[in-house]
Amino acid sequence: MNAEAPHPEGEPVDPPEFTDIVQQELRAIIPFTARVQEAFGAFGGLMVMLVRAFRRAFTRPFAFGAVAYQIEMLGTRSLSIATLTAVFAGLVMTLQFAFFMARFGIEHTVGKVVVLTLFRELGPVLTALTVGARIGSGITAELGSMKVTEQIDAISALGADPIKKLVTPRLLACILVMPALTALADVFGLVAGSVVAATQYDIPMQQFFRSAVETADIVDFTSGIGKSAVFGLIIAIVGCFKGFGVSGGTEGVGKATTETVAITSVSVLLSDFFLTKLFLAL
Repeated sequence: MNAEAPHPEGEPVDPPEFTDIVQQELRAIIPFTARVQEAFGAFGGLMVMLVRAFRRAFTRPFAFGAVAYQIEMLGTRSLSIATLTAVFAGLVMTLQFAFFMARFGIEHTVGKVVVLTLFRELGPVLTALTVGARIGSGITAELGSMKVTEQIDAISALGADPIKKLVTPRLLACILVMPALTALADVFGLVAGSVVAATQYDIPMQQFFRSAVETADIVDFTSGIGKSAVFGLIIAIVGCFKGFGVSGGTEGVGKATTETVAITSVSVLLSDFFLTKLFLAL
């Protein structure tokens, strides 16, 4: 009996050659390589937009009115979600830390742990993840709708600069809004934590805040504020870049909005690691 199966036409089938195997492997690798190249190209385009936006911020006429309007749209309307996130984060964090610290009889020092965790990490990161998702997706949806309806092209046709008119105000507003929301989240988180400590573990609020003030210093607070400013920059520029790159009509707007939320969330967490290393080194 022959080892090779007969071909439908009666001819034996040759075993796959080395070149065929290489071609199959290349077909599997090339899409990944293309995605990597596309990612680097998108990052380069994003950085170009960021540089242009900052340069336009220092050229006349200064768009103070547009920045103020974006602060209201992006910041004031995000107060509710920022405060709710901070309150529940403070409640859960104090409850968890106090529970485990009570095993060692040191639950009265829970304010020290809560204030450092809020100021350095949870305050800026949770605010960026929750509020940033809302802000970034909103920016992408707004600019993407303008892109598919050719309003951005109309701005260019009228002689105006779309970067200065649309990107720069949103970028500056996010850089200002995120630190303010983070500071507010720190306050609400500490107040909520003190309430849990007082009601669940009979720790007076005065003692809670005294231990918090004795532990935290200005560096702990400013490190979180500095992180939030960087997070705001990331959220704004990603939202603007994805909005300007929308194609394919309303379906493209929805896709770009979803991508913005995913990219900003991953970018915030990734940048938080490097920023933490930087601030700890300083």
